[in-house]
Amino acid sequence: MQTKSSQQPSPRHNNQKTKQGDIMKKLIPIIVLALLAVTSGAIAADAIPSGVVNVNTASADELQYLPRVGPALAGRILEFREANGPFEAVEELVAVRGIGETSLENLKPFVAVNGKTTLTEKVKLPRKTDTAAS
Repeated sequence: MQTKSSQQPSPRHNNQKTKQGDIMKKLIPIIVLALLAVTSGAIAADAIPSGVVNVNTASADELQYLPRVGPALAGRILEFREANGPFEAVEELVAVRGIGETSLENLKPFVAVNGKTTLTEKVKLPRKTDTAAS
């Protein structure tokens, strides 16, 4: 009487293992490529665009390229500019309702009061989380 441990696996069993191994050999490169494609897209999506928006010449659409500036805030910037004339310094933006010191700090790298508007896409800054609460 033979024990199970001394029995030879059937050729059918070996054939199934070979087929599974062949499938895995084909799937692994596909999975790796898919993961690379997904993660490279995420990395590219996290990249922050470069350039500036001249708040003295920008349209409402161009102002919306700025981080956390939507149609309403862009409209208030335009209204302020029309009522008070051109901004002489970036810091004057705090006089616009809806822009405080924190907003100004987020805007500063992307705002100019002279020169051309060179920013061509929306800047999306990551939200800051409150690390003191954790």
